[in-house]
Amino acid sequence: MKDQVNRQLLLYVGTYTSGKSKGIYLYRFNHATGEMRHFRTVSGVVNPSFLAIDPHRRTLYAVNETSEFNGKPGGAVSAFAINQQSGALSRLNQRASLGGAPCHLTLDRTGKSLLIANYESGNVAVLRLRRDGSLGAATAVVQHQGRSINVERQQGPHAHCVVFDSAYRYAFAVDLGLDKVMIYRFDAARGKLTPNEVPWAAVKPGAGPRHLAFHPNGRYAYVINELDSTISVFAYDGQRGTLGPVQSLSTLPGDFTGTSFCAEVQVAPSGKFLYGSNRGHDSIVVMAIDEQTGKLRPIQHEPTGGKTPRHFTIDPSGAYLLAANQDSDTIHSFRIDASEGKLTPTGYQVEVPSPVCLLLTPAFV
Repeated sequence: MKDQVNRQLLLYVGTYTSGKSKGIYLYRFNHATGEMRHFRTVSGVVNPSFLAIDPHRRTLYAVNETSEFNGKPGGAVSAFAINQQSGALSRLNQRASLGGAPCHLTLDRTGKSLLIANYESGNVAVLRLRRDGSLGAATAVVQHQGRSINVERQQGPHAHCVVFDSAYRYAFAVDLGLDKVMIYRFDAARGKLTPNEVPWAAVKPGAGPRHLAFHPNGRYAYVINELDSTISVFAYDGQRGTLGPVQSLSTLPGDFTGTSFCAEVQVAPSGKFLYGSNRGHDSIVVMAIDEQTGKLRPIQHEPTGGKTPRHFTIDPSGAYLLAANQDSDTIHSFRIDASEGKLTPTGYQVEVPSPVCLLLTPAFV
């Protein structure tokens, strides 16, 4: 029985609700086979396009990616209590995100602060969390300024992701509109963000940085660039909170001539491989990581079995990757080869309307 429990994970799926989707979908993921089974839907949640869970697995948070909330410009964030037996969700409360179209959020390690990236308005907000996990008042809002060279997508700031380093001393806000990763010192006691002495790191003009993932060893950071389909590799100085350029390379095969845009990037728990999603080429690129230099080497482009892989997730053991195909309404599971990092389809898939974000967590029972 215990072995069976250990092979079960919970999968929470965030979606866009402008079509057939009802909100957040819950699945049980079988770690022995890669199969996903739906068991609950939390309806009435508007555009829960990105999800995060607190360190104690008591609360789940979802952005509500909208441009208007309660009759005012901006989006919102919703909090849900997690049932400690079933993993089911019950609503706690909802708060304004203090910016338009919130698209990413993350928690500090104490579970006391929630950081939100607001894409439309190009800012990052911090909400204090109450003891029961519900959303409290804002403690900080930092507004980005500027633009870059893409006249259609970079006429102003567009914060697309905010993440911490492993020590939670610094927060990194990836801004697609500025071609910069903004760097902030984080005051956990007060929930405040202060620009670092070196306040940003730049990528190539027009690259359009979207998401960032740190290597498990904490020495390297990987930024996936949406607009030019590249990954920028940085060396990370954890004492100074600075990012130094190391490498930039394409996420696409050399013979690809179509249109494609990157989305998610993640590093395997082993630290040996990196994965990135290509929307248009509709694939996951697999890259080997040189753990001495942090540099990348492409080794596979695996089709995701559908259209527009917006997001994917890797299970905590590093054995599976699940890919969400937003425009074909499917999620496919893949086995990860532990020695080579390559992906192989399990043959299992589920239909979910407009899947955008996947969050895997151990089952409670």
